[in-house]
Amino acid sequence: MRSLSEADLVRIVAWPDPVVDRLGYDPRSLYVETYWLGILGPTSTWLMRRLVAGLEEHPSGFDLDATEAALALGLGDRSGRNSPFRRAMARCVKFEVARHEGLAMLAVRRRLPPLPQRYLVRLPLTLQDRHRHWLVPSRRSPSIEEARGHARRLALGLAASGEERDVFEPQLVRWGVHPALAHEATRWVWALHNQIDGATPRGARPGPAG
Repeated sequence: MRSLSEADLVRIVAWPDPVVDRLGYDPRSLYVETYWLGILGPTSTWLMRRLVAGLEEHPSGFDLDATEAALALGLGDRSGRNSPFRRAMARCVKFEVARHEGLAMLAVRRRLPPLPQRYLVRLPLTLQDRHRHWLVPSRRSPSIEEARGHARRLALGLAASGEERDVFEPQLVRWGVHPALAHEATRWVWALHNQIDGATPRGARPGPAG
């Protein structure tokens, strides 16, 4: 059987992650285009957009013709191990937005986590500054549910960056989260972290580990 780097047909399935699927960003979103693009690169970002669109149409998974997909992305019909298309798939795996599932199967995140700090520092300083402003709610008086969702999304970003638990609450407060919501968001993300670890030994965590 041919490996993922050589297979003509690649089975694409969803990578379920209860936390990121709820609070993460669609690969076709402005957030991903603005911040993840500089990490994944344009080819891998476009590939993720197409794979997620395919999963919306075929939730149980679908077979991807590698040559056809490469042509559709403007990468030519080369399909060898070192072709641009294969490198794009490998880059998705490297940056943990996809993972290998068997020899010719790729599990793909339907949503991407907030950009981990270890990747954020690779971006230009202007983008890093914009990202900090992105974390600030645009409304002065959000509803409690909006504020809770925002706090949990920030906590998810900290988990994705591999921060220790005792860093979460003070960092959330520094970002303007009410202390009570900072405490609740910290407990929430770590409870899910432990629940997912216990239920799925190979399963997803709240974003890539740092």
